[in-house]
Amino acid sequence: MDYADSDPSPDAPTGEEGTASWQTDLSRAPSATKIVIAGGFGVGKTTFVGSVSEITPLRTEAVMTSAGEGVDDPGAVPGKATTTVAMDFGRITLDADLVLYLFGTPGQKRFWFMWDDLVRGAIGAVVMVDTRRLADCFPALDYFESGGLPYVVAVNHFEGTPRHEAEAVREALALAPDVPVLIMDARRRVGVVETLLTLVGRALDVSPGVARGVNPA
Repeated sequence: MDYADSDPSPDAPTGEEGTASWQTDLSRAPSATKIVIAGGFGVGKTTFVGSVSEITPLRTEAVMTSAGEGVDDPGAVPGKATTTVAMDFGRITLDADLVLYLFGTPGQKRFWFMWDDLVRGAIGAVVMVDTRRLADCFPALDYFESGGLPYVVAVNHFEGTPRHEAEAVREALALAPDVPVLIMDARRRVGVVETLLTLVGRALDVSPGVARGVNPA
């Protein structure tokens, strides 16, 4: 499956005002599916969504203040001044017939009560990992394992940190052999698209047909 930009190619059949044919022909309308981006605080979820979204991402970030002292722990992410308090939202078109809606979850424990609503109807999840703070991803892994939702693990490689091989991360997290593990940089579009494509493929393997708009619930 090749990645397709939101703008039609010069050779694509167009309708009124330059729109692609599938935008005006409802019989060819793309399937819309939901993907959840989860992980610990400061792991790169907001960056991940923003790197590929073909619309201006919706971000619900708030400035971290002294009111969060003793509740939020920014020590592992020096320089981080904001935090997601509800969700991140973006959209990306894969091929001409598949649109992914991306929902990034808040990372802090006090906002986990929102996860059930954000995950409802999703075909799968990307669990982001920072190898400096492996323990932070365990709540997300446990959540999707217990819920039976297909997921992939995306190791966000930060500059200045050791690069670990995928199998070493798999062993450290005690992941099943069939769970894909990808090493990527959330700032780079190509790696993020590859991660999303891998997740769609896994969702199809686990629940055939689910990525064609069928609600897995």
